[in-house]
Amino acid sequence: MGLDLLTTTRAFRRRLDLTRPVDPADLLACLDIATHAPSGTNRQPWRFVVVRDPDLKRQVADYYRKGFAAYLSARTPRPDQLADLASGRYLAEHLHEVPALVVVCALGRPPAEPSVPGAASFYGSVYPAVWNFMLALRERGLGTTLTTAHLRYEHEVAEVLGIPDTEATQVALLPVAHLLPGPDTPAPRRTPAAELTGWDGWNRPLTGERT
Repeated sequence: MGLDLLTTTRAFRRRLDLTRPVDPADLLACLDIATHAPSGTNRQPWRFVVVRDPDLKRQVADYYRKGFAAYLSARTPRPDQLADLASGRYLAEHLHEVPALVVVCALGRPPAEPSVPGAASFYGSVYPAVWNFMLALRERGLGTTLTTAHLRYEHEVAEVLGIPDTEATQVALLPVAHLLPGPDTPAPRRTPAAELTGWDGWNRPLTGERT
């Protein structure tokens, strides 16, 4: 895997080809790569639901749009965020047209008593699989974006898809499609790591290497 794959895999929304079917064999091949991700104690807690039926996609998309609208109403975007929000709105409006929706679930439910260690362990054991899946798609000319807007209606979506939501927790929804032509360049507006990294403490500059 080249560095270009890591630097050009991004949140694809407008470039998703809504007219070209995605081969189930390609989806399974990418999901196989997803399952090679690391997880705590190697428990491999992930499960996947691929949604291709038009009626099911419409139902899931309706809940997604409600969740996305609630997300927008709760925030005041900065000027530099307007383009990304417009892209997100486009995806919400067309989600039912995307060839395949992949709902990623984690076995079990998050800790009843919220805690940083509990939440980190629960979600940290499944999100590496999501990223593996995204990279595998990108390598095959497919694209996606990690979304969570539908989770405001997790129970309703679980009923639509037959997910036992007392035994599994939805953690992401990924719309999958072939990519329309476009630039395959590194994502813009990335802050250099040197500006984000503290050495031996928060926000401390690098003063020299230790021997």
